[in-house]
Amino acid sequence: MNVISRDASNYAYVNARVRSRWALLLDADEYDTLTRMGPSEIARFLGESEYGPEIDALGSRYSGVDLVEHALNRNLARHFNDLLEWSQGTLADLISRYLRKFDAWNVKTAIRGVYSETDTTVIDDDFIRAGQFDDALLATLEECTSVAEVVEALAETVFGAPLDDALDDFEETGALIPLENAVDRTFYDALLRGLNATTESGTREFVKFLRAEVDFRNIRNAFRLARSGADIDPADYYIEGGRLFEASELASLVENRDELVARLRESRYSDELGPALERLESADTLMGFEHALDASLLGYADHLSHVFPLSVCPVLAYVLAKEREVDNVRAIARGREVDLSGEEIERELVIL
Repeated sequence: MNVISRDASNYAYVNARVRSRWALLLDADEYDTLTRMGPSEIARFLGESEYGPEIDALGSRYSGVDLVEHALNRNLARHFNDLLEWSQGTLADLISRYLRKFDAWNVKTAIRGVYSETDTTVIDDDFIRAGQFDDALLATLEECTSVAEVVEALAETVFGAPLDDALDDFEETGALIPLENAVDRTFYDALLRGLNATTESGTREFVKFLRAEVDFRNIRNAFRLARSGADIDPADYYIEGGRLFEASELASLVENRDELVARLRESRYSDELGPALERLESADTLMGFEHALDASLLGYADHLSHVFPLSVCPVLAYVLAKEREVDNVRAIARGREVDLSGEEIERELVIL
Protein backbone atom coordinates (compact mmCIF):
# COMPACT_ATOMS: atom_id res chain seq x y z
CA MET A 1 0.00 0.00 0.00
CA ASN A 2 1.23 3.48 -0.85
CA VAL A 3 1.13 5.69 2.22
CA ILE A 4 -0.31 9.10 1.38
CA SER A 5 0.66 12.26 3.25
CA ARG A 6 -0.62 12.85 6.78
CA ASP A 7 -2.95 15.64 5.52
CA ALA A 8 -4.84 13.10 3.41
CA SER A 9 -6.09 11.19 6.47
CA ASN A 10 -9.89 11.10 6.41
CA TYR A 11 -10.78 10.41 10.06
CA ALA A 12 -14.26 11.94 10.00
CA TYR A 13 -15.37 9.98 6.94
CA VAL A 14 -14.00 6.61 8.08
CA ASN A 15 -15.32 6.95 11.62
CA ALA A 16 -18.77 7.82 10.29
CA ARG A 17 -18.69 4.62 8.24
CA VAL A 18 -17.47 2.71 11.30
CA ARG A 19 -20.39 4.02 13.40
CA SER A 20 -22.79 2.56 10.85
CA ARG A 21 -21.03 -0.80 11.18
CA TRP A 22 -21.20 -0.63 14.99
CA ALA A 23 -24.99 -0.48 14.65
CA LEU A 24 -24.94 -3.89 12.92
CA LEU A 25 -23.17 -5.72 15.76
CA LEU A 26 -25.23 -8.32 17.60
CA ASP A 27 -26.69 -7.34 20.97
CA ALA A 28 -27.25 -9.37 24.15
CA ASP A 29 -30.81 -10.34 23.16
CA GLU A 30 -29.64 -11.69 19.82
CA TYR A 31 -26.92 -13.73 21.52
CA ASP A 32 -29.56 -15.13 23.86
CA THR A 33 -31.65 -16.14 20.85
CA LEU A 34 -28.69 -17.83 19.16
CA THR A 35 -27.87 -19.94 22.25
CA ARG A 36 -31.27 -21.63 21.88
CA MET A 37 -30.75 -22.54 18.21
CA GLY A 38 -29.13 -25.50 16.49
CA PRO A 39 -26.25 -24.97 14.02
CA SER A 40 -28.51 -24.93 10.94
CA GLU A 41 -30.86 -22.45 12.60
CA ILE A 42 -27.89 -20.25 13.50
CA ALA A 43 -26.83 -20.28 9.83
CA ARG A 44 -30.34 -19.26 8.77
CA PHE A 45 -30.39 -16.50 11.39
CA LEU A 46 -27.06 -15.18 10.11
CA GLY A 47 -28.36 -15.37 6.56
CA GLU A 48 -31.01 -12.81 7.47
CA SER A 49 -28.43 -10.48 9.03
CA GLU A 50 -25.46 -8.57 7.65
CA TYR A 51 -23.73 -11.95 7.32
CA GLY A 52 -26.20 -12.72 4.51
CA PRO A 53 -23.80 -12.24 1.56
CA GLU A 54 -21.35 -14.75 3.03
CA ILE A 55 -24.06 -17.28 3.94
CA ASP A 56 -25.55 -17.01 0.43
CA ALA A 57 -22.15 -17.37 -1.26
CA LEU A 58 -21.12 -20.41 0.78
CA GLY A 59 -24.48 -22.11 1.35
CA SER A 60 -24.16 -24.47 -1.62
CA ARG A 61 -20.80 -25.80 -0.40
CA TYR A 62 -21.22 -25.98 3.38
CA SER A 63 -23.90 -26.51 5.99
CA GLY A 64 -24.33 -26.26 9.76
CA VAL A 65 -21.26 -25.33 11.78
CA ASP A 66 -18.99 -25.51 8.72
CA LEU A 67 -21.13 -22.90 6.97
CA VAL A 68 -21.13 -20.68 10.05
CA GLU A 69 -17.33 -20.97 10.46
CA HIS A 70 -16.54 -20.07 6.86
CA ALA A 71 -19.10 -17.26 6.76
CA LEU A 72 -17.79 -15.69 9.97
CA ASN A 73 -14.19 -15.56 8.80
CA ARG A 74 -15.06 -14.33 5.31
CA ASN A 75 -17.32 -11.63 6.77
CA LEU A 76 -14.57 -10.52 9.16
CA ALA A 77 -12.10 -10.19 6.30
CA ARG A 78 -14.65 -8.24 4.21
CA HIS A 79 -15.31 -5.73 6.97
CA PHE A 80 -11.65 -5.13 7.70
CA ASN A 81 -10.72 -4.85 4.04
CA ASP A 82 -13.47 -2.23 3.79
CA LEU A 83 -11.64 -0.22 6.46
CA LEU A 84 -8.55 -0.18 4.29
CA GLU A 85 -10.55 0.75 1.20
CA TRP A 86 -12.17 3.71 2.97
CA SER A 87 -9.05 5.14 4.63
CA GLN A 88 -6.28 7.39 3.39
CA GLY A 89 -2.98 8.83 4.58
CA THR A 90 -1.57 8.04 8.00
CA LEU A 91 -4.94 6.59 9.01
CA ALA A 92 -4.63 3.97 6.26
CA ASP A 93 -1.08 3.15 7.38
CA LEU A 94 -2.11 2.75 11.03
CA ILE A 95 -5.05 0.50 10.17
CA SER A 96 -2.88 -1.60 7.87
CA ARG A 97 -0.29 -1.98 10.64
CA TYR A 98 -2.91 -3.07 13.15
CA LEU A 99 -4.58 -5.59 10.84
CA ARG A 100 -1.31 -7.49 10.69
CA LYS A 101 -2.54 -8.95 13.97
CA PHE A 102 -4.30 -11.50 11.78
CA ASP A 103 -0.95 -12.66 10.43
CA ALA A 104 -0.03 -13.28 14.08
CA TRP A 105 -3.37 -15.04 14.61
CA ASN A 106 -2.77 -17.28 11.60
CA VAL A 107 0.74 -18.18 12.78
CA LYS A 108 -0.61 -19.24 16.17
CA THR A 109 -3.51 -21.08 14.52
CA ALA A 110 -1.06 -23.11 12.43
CA ILE A 111 1.17 -23.89 15.43
CA ARG A 112 -1.76 -24.91 17.62
CA GLY A 113 -3.25 -27.00 14.83
CA VAL A 114 -0.07 -28.98 14.26
CA TYR A 115 0.54 -29.33 18.00
CA SER A 116 -2.93 -30.81 18.55
CA GLU A 117 -2.86 -32.84 15.30
CA THR A 118 -5.89 -30.97 13.97
CA ASP A 119 -7.17 -31.79 10.49
CA THR A 120 -5.92 -29.37 7.83
CA THR A 121 -9.44 -28.36 6.84
CA VAL A 122 -10.15 -27.28 10.42
CA ILE A 123 -6.95 -25.22 10.49
CA ASP A 124 -7.98 -23.57 7.23
CA ASP A 125 -11.41 -22.78 8.70
CA ASP A 126 -9.71 -20.93 11.54
CA PHE A 127 -7.46 -18.80 9.36
CA ILE A 128 -8.58 -15.18 9.03
CA ARG A 129 -7.56 -13.64 5.71
CA ALA A 130 -7.38 -10.02 6.82
CA GLY A 131 -3.63 -9.57 7.24
CA GLN A 132 -0.81 -9.61 4.69
CA PHE A 133 -0.15 -13.36 4.37
CA ASP A 134 -1.22 -14.59 0.95
CA ASP A 135 -3.19 -17.77 0.24
CA ALA A 136 -0.05 -19.62 -0.89
CA LEU A 137 1.67 -19.14 2.48
CA LEU A 138 -1.48 -20.08 4.41
CA ALA A 139 -1.83 -23.22 2.30
CA THR A 140 1.78 -24.13 3.12
CA LEU A 141 1.20 -23.57 6.85
CA GLU A 142 -1.87 -25.76 7.05
CA GLU A 143 -0.03 -28.64 5.37
CA CYS A 144 2.86 -28.64 7.87
CA THR A 145 3.14 -31.78 9.98
CA SER A 146 5.28 -30.47 12.84
CA VAL A 147 5.84 -27.25 14.74
CA ALA A 148 9.39 -27.13 13.39
CA GLU A 149 7.97 -27.24 9.83
CA VAL A 150 5.69 -24.30 10.60
CA VAL A 151 8.65 -22.30 11.91
CA GLU A 152 10.66 -23.18 8.79
CA ALA A 153 7.79 -22.13 6.50
CA LEU A 154 7.77 -18.72 8.19
CA ALA A 155 11.54 -18.19 7.84
CA GLU A 156 11.19 -15.32 5.37
CA THR A 157 8.54 -13.48 7.41
CA VAL A 158 9.00 -11.14 10.36
CA PHE A 159 8.05 -14.04 12.67
CA GLY A 160 10.72 -16.43 11.39
CA ALA A 161 13.79 -15.58 13.48
CA PRO A 162 11.92 -15.01 16.80
CA LEU A 163 10.10 -18.35 16.41
CA ASP A 164 13.35 -20.13 15.60
CA ASP A 165 14.87 -18.67 18.78
CA ALA A 166 11.86 -19.89 20.82
CA LEU A 167 11.86 -23.39 19.33
CA ASP A 168 14.38 -24.79 21.84
CA ASP A 169 12.23 -23.63 24.78
CA PHE A 170 9.18 -25.25 23.21
CA GLU A 171 10.99 -28.54 22.65
CA GLU A 172 12.35 -28.49 26.21
CA THR A 173 9.07 -27.66 27.98
CA GLY A 174 6.46 -29.04 25.57
CA ALA A 175 4.46 -25.84 26.17
CA LEU A 176 3.31 -23.53 23.39
CA ILE A 177 3.79 -20.43 25.54
CA PRO A 178 7.36 -19.65 24.31
CA LEU A 179 6.23 -19.79 20.67
CA GLU A 180 3.00 -17.88 21.12
CA ASN A 181 4.71 -15.20 23.14
CA ALA A 182 7.40 -14.87 20.46
CA VAL A 183 4.61 -14.20 17.96
CA ASP A 184 2.98 -11.58 20.19
CA ARG A 185 6.28 -9.87 20.98
CA THR A 186 7.18 -9.72 17.30
CA PHE A 187 3.82 -8.32 16.31
CA TYR A 188 3.83 -5.52 18.89
CA ASP A 189 7.49 -4.71 18.32
CA ALA A 190 6.89 -4.34 14.58
CA LEU A 191 3.70 -2.39 15.23
CA LEU A 192 5.32 0.19 17.50
CA ARG A 193 8.67 0.43 15.71
CA GLY A 194 9.22 3.69 13.86
CA LEU A 195 6.12 5.44 15.17
CA ASN A 196 6.60 9.04 16.31
CA ALA A 197 4.08 9.37 19.11
CA THR A 198 5.39 12.76 20.25
CA THR A 199 4.81 14.84 17.14
CA GLU A 200 2.00 13.21 15.17
CA SER A 201 -1.42 13.52 16.80
CA GLY A 202 -2.93 10.56 14.93
CA THR A 203 -0.04 8.36 16.01
CA ARG A 204 -0.30 9.47 19.65
CA GLU A 205 -3.78 7.98 20.04
CA PHE A 206 -2.71 4.85 18.18
CA VAL A 207 0.18 4.29 20.58
CA LYS A 208 -2.06 4.96 23.61
CA PHE A 209 -4.43 2.25 22.39
CA LEU A 210 -1.61 -0.21 21.74
CA ARG A 211 -0.04 0.34 25.16
CA ALA A 212 -3.33 -0.67 26.77
CA GLU A 213 -3.54 -3.76 24.60
CA VAL A 214 0.02 -4.73 25.55
CA ASP A 215 -0.79 -4.27 29.24
CA PHE A 216 -3.69 -6.69 29.01
CA ARG A 217 -1.66 -9.14 26.95
CA ASN A 218 1.00 -9.18 29.68
CA ILE A 219 -1.62 -9.84 32.33
CA ARG A 220 -3.03 -12.73 30.30
CA ASN A 221 0.43 -14.19 29.73
CA ALA A 222 1.22 -14.04 33.43
CA PHE A 223 -1.80 -16.12 34.36
CA ARG A 224 -1.31 -18.58 31.52
CA LEU A 225 2.23 -19.13 32.71
CA ALA A 226 0.97 -19.75 36.23
CA ARG A 227 -1.58 -22.29 34.97
CA SER A 228 0.91 -24.11 32.71
CA GLY A 229 3.07 -25.20 35.64
CA ALA A 230 6.14 -24.94 33.41
CA ASP A 231 9.38 -23.80 35.00
CA ILE A 232 9.46 -20.51 33.11
CA ASP A 233 10.39 -17.07 34.40
CA PRO A 234 7.42 -14.79 33.60
CA ALA A 235 9.79 -11.88 33.01
CA ASP A 236 11.22 -13.77 30.02
CA TYR A 237 7.85 -13.44 28.32
CA TYR A 238 7.12 -9.82 29.05
CA ILE A 239 6.01 -7.76 26.02
CA GLU A 240 7.58 -4.33 25.85
CA GLY A 241 5.41 -1.28 25.24
CA GLY A 242 2.88 -1.31 28.07
CA ARG A 243 2.62 1.07 30.99
CA LEU A 244 0.96 -0.93 33.76
CA PHE A 245 3.96 -2.70 35.26
CA GLU A 246 7.58 -3.68 34.65
CA ALA A 247 8.89 -7.09 33.66
CA SER A 248 10.36 -7.57 37.13
CA GLU A 249 6.86 -7.39 38.68
CA LEU A 250 5.31 -10.20 36.65
CA ALA A 251 6.42 -13.03 38.93
CA SER A 252 4.52 -11.71 41.96
CA LEU A 253 1.44 -10.98 39.88
CA VAL A 254 1.46 -14.53 38.56
CA GLU A 255 1.12 -15.79 42.13
CA ASN A 256 -1.41 -13.29 43.46
CA ARG A 257 -4.56 -12.43 41.52
CA ASP A 258 -5.82 -10.18 44.34
CA GLU A 259 -2.67 -8.10 44.00
CA LEU A 260 -3.27 -7.83 40.28
CA VAL A 261 -6.87 -6.68 40.71
CA ALA A 262 -5.76 -4.11 43.29
CA ARG A 263 -3.11 -2.88 40.87
CA LEU A 264 -5.71 -2.46 38.14
CA ARG A 265 -7.99 -0.54 40.48
CA GLU A 266 -5.19 1.96 41.07
CA SER A 267 -4.18 2.16 37.42
CA ARG A 268 -5.00 4.52 34.56
CA TYR A 269 -7.73 2.08 33.56
CA SER A 270 -9.61 2.10 36.87
CA ASP A 271 -12.42 4.57 36.13
CA GLU A 272 -13.50 2.86 32.93
CA LEU A 273 -13.05 -0.71 34.13
CA GLY A 274 -14.99 -0.76 37.39
CA PRO A 275 -17.66 -3.30 36.35
CA ALA A 276 -15.12 -5.49 34.57
CA LEU A 277 -12.89 -5.52 37.65
CA GLU A 278 -15.79 -6.88 39.66
CA ARG A 279 -15.93 -9.76 37.20
CA LEU A 280 -12.18 -10.20 37.50
CA GLU A 281 -12.50 -10.68 41.25
CA SER A 282 -15.36 -13.16 40.98
CA ALA A 283 -13.98 -15.24 38.09
CA ASP A 284 -13.19 -18.69 39.49
CA THR A 285 -11.47 -20.16 36.42
CA LEU A 286 -8.69 -19.05 34.10
CA MET A 287 -11.20 -18.90 31.25
CA GLY A 288 -13.52 -16.68 33.27
CA PHE A 289 -10.62 -14.45 34.20
CA GLU A 290 -9.48 -14.13 30.57
CA HIS A 291 -13.00 -13.34 29.42
CA ALA A 292 -13.19 -10.60 32.03
CA LEU A 293 -9.88 -9.23 30.73
CA ASP A 294 -11.27 -9.22 27.20
CA ALA A 295 -14.33 -7.32 28.38
CA SER A 296 -12.06 -4.89 30.21
CA LEU A 297 -10.04 -4.17 27.10
CA LEU A 298 -13.22 -3.72 25.05
CA GLY A 299 -14.44 -1.25 27.65
CA TYR A 300 -11.23 0.73 27.61
CA ALA A 301 -11.13 0.76 23.81
CA ASP A 302 -14.69 2.05 23.74
CA HIS A 303 -13.69 4.75 26.23
CA LEU A 304 -10.79 5.87 24.03
CA SER A 305 -13.06 5.98 20.98
CA HIS A 306 -15.25 8.54 22.78
CA VAL A 307 -12.36 10.56 24.18
CA PHE A 308 -10.68 10.75 20.75
CA PRO A 309 -13.59 10.61 18.26
CA LEU A 310 -11.54 12.01 15.36
CA SER A 311 -8.67 9.55 15.60
CA VAL A 312 -7.89 5.94 14.76
CA CYS A 313 -9.31 4.82 18.14
CA PRO A 314 -12.94 4.33 17.00
CA VAL A 315 -11.68 2.12 14.17
CA LEU A 316 -9.52 0.01 16.48
CA ALA A 317 -12.32 -0.29 19.03
CA TYR A 318 -14.60 -1.53 16.24
CA VAL A 319 -12.00 -4.08 15.12
CA LEU A 320 -11.90 -5.51 18.65
CA ALA A 321 -15.69 -5.53 18.94
CA LYS A 322 -16.14 -7.22 15.56
CA GLU A 323 -13.50 -9.84 16.43
CA ARG A 324 -15.33 -10.53 19.66
CA GLU A 325 -18.68 -10.90 17.88
CA VAL A 326 -17.20 -13.49 15.53
CA ASP A 327 -15.62 -15.34 18.47
CA ASN A 328 -18.93 -15.31 20.32
CA VAL A 329 -20.97 -16.64 17.40
CA ARG A 330 -18.35 -19.31 16.72
CA ALA A 331 -18.48 -20.38 20.38
CA ILE A 332 -22.27 -20.59 20.26
CA ALA A 333 -22.30 -22.65 17.05
CA ARG A 334 -19.63 -25.05 18.29
CA GLY A 335 -21.33 -25.34 21.67
CA ARG A 336 -24.71 -26.12 20.16
CA GLU A 337 -23.11 -28.73 17.88
CA VAL A 338 -21.97 -30.71 20.95
CA ASP A 339 -25.21 -30.04 22.88
CA LEU A 340 -23.80 -27.69 25.51
CA SER A 341 -26.45 -26.00 27.60
CA GLY A 342 -27.25 -22.33 27.22
CA GLU A 343 -25.57 -21.67 30.57
CA GLU A 344 -22.38 -23.46 29.52
CA ILE A 345 -22.26 -21.52 26.26
CA GLU A 346 -22.85 -18.19 28.01
CA ARG A 347 -19.68 -18.76 30.03
CA GLU A 348 -17.78 -18.82 26.72
CA LEU A 349 -19.08 -15.41 25.60
CA VAL A 350 -17.64 -11.93 26.13
CA ILE A 351 -20.25 -9.20 25.93
CA LEU A 352 -19.46 -5.62 26.86
